[in-house]
Amino acid sequence: MMARIWAPTNASKNNMKSILFCLSLILIITNANAQEHDSFSLVFYNVENLFDTRNDSLTADDEFTPAGDRHWTRKRFDKKIVQLSKVILAVDGWEMPDLIALCEVENRYVLQELTTKTPLQQSKYKIIHKESPDPRGIDVALLYNPVSFYPIAYNYFPLVNTDGNVRRSREILHVEGVVNGKDTLHVFVNHWPSRYSGLLKTRPARQQAAQLLAFKYQEIIRENQQAKVVILGDFNDQPIDESLHKYLGAVSPESEAYVNEDLLNLSWQWMSEPEGTLKYQSQWYVFDQVIVSGGLLNAGNGLYTNAKRAEICNLPFLFEADKTHGGRKLFRTYSGYRYNGGFSDHLPVKLTLLTH
Repeated sequence: MMARIWAPTNASKNNMKSILFCLSLILIITNANAQEHDSFSLVFYNVENLFDTRNDSLTADDEFTPAGDRHWTRKRFDKKIVQLSKVILAVDGWEMPDLIALCEVENRYVLQELTTKTPLQQSKYKIIHKESPDPRGIDVALLYNPVSFYPIAYNYFPLVNTDGNVRRSREILHVEGVVNGKDTLHVFVNHWPSRYSGLLKTRPARQQAAQLLAFKYQEIIRENQQAKVVILGDFNDQPIDESLHKYLGAVSPESEAYVNEDLLNLSWQWMSEPEGTLKYQSQWYVFDQVIVSGGLLNAGNGLYTNAKRAEICNLPFLFEADKTHGGRKLFRTYSGYRYNGGFSDHLPVKLTLLTH
């Protein structure tokens, strides 16, 4: 039997044209939406003691040398930066984040090694860094992708005591830049004074940092009430603590009405989760946070975001079993003074911005 060869009828031709037209329309709409909603990702990561192996006579870094208590060698340093690059690549679904805010980095050299001797070299990250007055020599810094972010200006603000002397702590970094050639963004990077000497004793230092940050934020808002501002950092306090809630004025976006000038702490939502961004003994804490200006939540054009786009990057490989306190804990580089070969004692946090 001879097989019949199908020949299109006029009706089938019209149907095919309709289908092709619909597909083309879908592609046009999809591409338009993709262009209309370009994403821009910011990551903050406390990388836990990213030191080189050389002894700096001006800082207390002796333990992170080959002869120091931690026996910090080049091999261990090389593994550390590869580990960190793995985290940074994984937090955004193996896409390169546009901005990477870091704390606990010793100097510009370790940042250069991180960005040029690991897979991060693919994005040609540029570095913003300055040595801080911290006695251990650890600083805050920002890595940026020059394709998607163009810095206009940056400043480091030290904590100044009432007697006029600079506190020996990390400074607050402020960077202003243009995102994807479309909108201006202000970014603050923080690593507030720790609780190491006791919660009550160290609380005033964090309140001082909060007041400084609030003052610098208000300077921006006085110039532009609709400014787009993102504040990232390890605050060594939780969203509910006075330093953040009262002195900085960062409130929950869910519980209170807000206007463009307000600061909204998108990390409030993490307080109800079973795990935070770091674990001390058996207790989880939310020290690493994402705070934004109301202008980013109310934006009618340009950059915008919402609370759901702020997240803790709790990647499975960043944990190990907690045999002492139960559950799991973070897979650190050191456990006490024992080399563990892990990543950090903090989890990274991420914010995604979109563009109208």
